[in-house]
Amino acid sequence: MITLFWCPQTRASRILWLLEEMDQPFEVRMIDIRKPEARAAPDFVAASPMGKVPALMDSGGQGVVRLADSAAIALYLADRYPSAGLAPPVEDPSRGDYLYWMTFTPGVIEPAMMERFNNWEVSRATSGWGNFDAMIEVLERGLERGPWLLGERFSAADVLVGSSVYFMKAFGVLPDSAALQAYCERCLARPAYQIALGRDAELEA
Repeated sequence: MITLFWCPQTRASRILWLLEEMDQPFEVRMIDIRKPEARAAPDFVAASPMGKVPALMDSGGQGVVRLADSAAIALYLADRYPSAGLAPPVEDPSRGDYLYWMTFTPGVIEPAMMERFNNWEVSRATSGWGNFDAMIEVLERGLERGPWLLGERFSAADVLVGSSVYFMKAFGVLPDSAALQAYCERCLARPAYQIALGRDAELEA
């Protein structure tokens, strides 16, 4: 059984979306990461040493797998359960693009968002994520062959990046970009994302 450690208004919502795109049973366990006693739950500590969500525990194989961080979880789930078709196989030439976009959210989008929120002045040439404007430019180019990051194929990378674009829109930092607005709408139109957003709101209530 897959267990998602979840907390409202966190990055855990994107893994809820990913799980809804899959054909595997799962349960959601509420962890209020704002309370020290909740973060001390043994199963959660074992899965998430940093005390952050999302975190995951999967007891469906030969042993129990525990891990945290959106990108790590998404990489694990897409490869562990290939029947969902959310990741190209290792021998597929598109695997390189897939891995690039799978790490784009934690490596580029999220630092760039913090740059924008905090009004940091960063060097596009020397900062690991470039800067906010560079992030937007690369993302727009990545969607040119669309509708998804791998062209016609929807993948786990779209869950990570698409949810990040949605977060940027929700927080008011998404530029006036027709390409990114349309991409966000395509993501929101997916039934699994609608189910996840509804379930997220229901669990929060």
